Amino acid sequence: MPIAHFIDHTMLKPSTVLADIKKICDEAIAYGFAAVCIPPYFVHDARQAIGKGPVKVATVVGFPFGYSHYASKLKETEQAMEDGANEIDMVMNVTAFKSNDLAWLETEIKNIAAAVADKNAVLKVIIESGILTKEEIIKCCELYKHYPVHFLKTSTGYAEKGASIADVEIMRAHLPAHIQIKASGGIRDYAFASALIQAGATRLGCSASVEIVKGGIAAKTGY
Repeated sequence: MPIAHFIDHTMLKPSTVLADIKKICDEAIAYGFAAVCIPPYFVHDARQAIGKGPVKVATVVGFPFGYSHYASKLKETEQAMEDGANEIDMVMNVTAFKSNDLAWLETEIKNIAAAVADKNAVLKVIIESGILTKEEIIKCCELYKHYPVHFLKTSTGYAEKGASIADVEIMRAHLPAHIQIKASGGIRDYAFASALIQAGATRLGCSASVEIVKGGIAAKTGY
């Protein structure tokens, strides 16, 4: 499968404007990316730009720190899907996780997963693996494997450490086969993107998507 099909073409900078969204939507269609991942504010615009083609519209919830109340996240999720989002990338409450408040996390995922399932959308849970220990990553896998989650995602890109091959390997080893892995954060070249796929990622969140695809072409042709 071409590497473009693994990529969520991402634009989440706080300075993003409508012209940026239109540009990445055009690129996603041209290159065949899996989705565009954009701020909630632009979901309606992205849906109009993408139309009914195969490229999905993804947006973020509880982004980037995850510590907003789960009721707020639920409202964000519902509004995003109403605006036209096919995929929801939700940041788990890392603060609750670090506080060992699993009851909070269970309530959060139950409510949001139910809302997403009701609209036949895709749910990705961002665990921010770069600030977790190996044992904590495994604990996340053990928690979320019991819920209708489509992807566990490594990172927001806002922590000091993004995706790593080691973290993807840990996640793949401790998740059931039906839960996929999205790697994101710091993926800037074809070699690293390919290594993450080899480690078990089936989706990549990238802002350097076009450069990665071009790097893949160069690697295969020698130009």
